Amino acid sequence: MADVANDDVMRPADAAGYREAWEVLERLWQHTVDRARGMNPELLHEQVDGEWSFIQTLRHLVFATDAWVTRAVLGDPSPWDPLDLPHDEMGDEPSVPRDRDARPSLDEVLVLRSDRMTTVRQVIADLTDEKLAAMTEPVLAPGYPEPESYTVSRCLQAVLSEEWEHRLYAERDFDVLEARST
Repeated sequence: MADVANDDVMRPADAAGYREAWEVLERLWQHTVDRARGMNPELLHEQVDGEWSFIQTLRHLVFATDAWVTRAVLGDPSPWDPLDLPHDEMGDEPSVPRDRDARPSLDEVLVLRSDRMTTVRQVIADLTDEKLAAMTEPVLAPGYPEPESYTVSRCLQAVLSEEWEHRLYAERDFDVLEARST
């Protein structure tokens, strides 16, 4: 994975760059998911140093896509799945699920994740530089993000950043969990 020695690719400037970044993320996440499949399933629910477990991380990424792509870019006022996991700093919003204690299996979460990744892949595949610079229509229904107009690039950048950073955290935590279990 020498093509991602640093995170520069995650700060694209044009539509082609977003496509490249998403391809890199999908490749990297496939490796991380393969690694997770080789672990004891209980470890996937274990937190390291108070951070989210791997399953919680995947649930949060479903939330990030639902918020920034399905809601903000595509305009769906209520895209949430009961397994979505908002960030801890987000205030309670009755329209957004927040069951931090849910313990779905890896396969259950990966079904949701696959669906959301397909949505992002399609949005990015259809992206032009003009669409990237366009403003979203505010979604007025309660939820997250706030009912504002955002550039499409801002919305997609939020997802790229979440995907990049949380995969790094997951790999770091897998190293700790594997060291503990040996």
